[in-house]
Amino acid sequence: MTSPTVGRSPRLHTQSVFCRTVPVTAQPTYMAKPGQVEKSWHLVDASDEVLGRLASDIAVVLMGKHRPQYTPHVDCGDFVIVTNADKVAMTGRKMDVRHYTWYTGYPRLRLESYGDRQQRKPEDLIYHAVRRMLPKNKLARQMIKKLKIYAGPDHPHSAQNPQPLARTGKKVS
Repeated sequence: MTSPTVGRSPRLHTQSVFCRTVPVTAQPTYMAKPGQVEKSWHLVDASDEVLGRLASDIAVVLMGKHRPQYTPHVDCGDFVIVTNADKVAMTGRKMDVRHYTWYTGYPRLRLESYGDRQQRKPEDLIYHAVRRMLPKNKLARQMIKKLKIYAGPDHPHSAQNPQPLARTGKKVS
């Protein structure tokens, strides 16, 4: 016995032997092209924000996952301006307990607590937290370039008319 779909158009789909043939309409999958994506600017005030939750929200916007036309292989993200990076918070005792470690070229590692790093380079806390939440590929280099971090409340990007980023994150009181 032959199949009931032999000799028919491949666009027709048979549900069973006893049902009629129903045409299937295919919806094309939308894939964004690099030139089609319009970039916008967002402003985030980091004062009293929890570092991990803030970095997660920023990474989503930089990747473009907040858009319905998100495409994994295209940079669909927006620009993000972070102000008051020196006032970012961490829960618990992480500012004193956690450390940045790096190799100096000499036979030992350097250690610096998050609290000391926040006093010396407050932008680095947010930069490294966001960078580690981005994908580990060449596209992440383009994404991280759209992140602008400033220690104080002022920034030089007022001409871009940044809109406040809608967040539901918790603030530390």
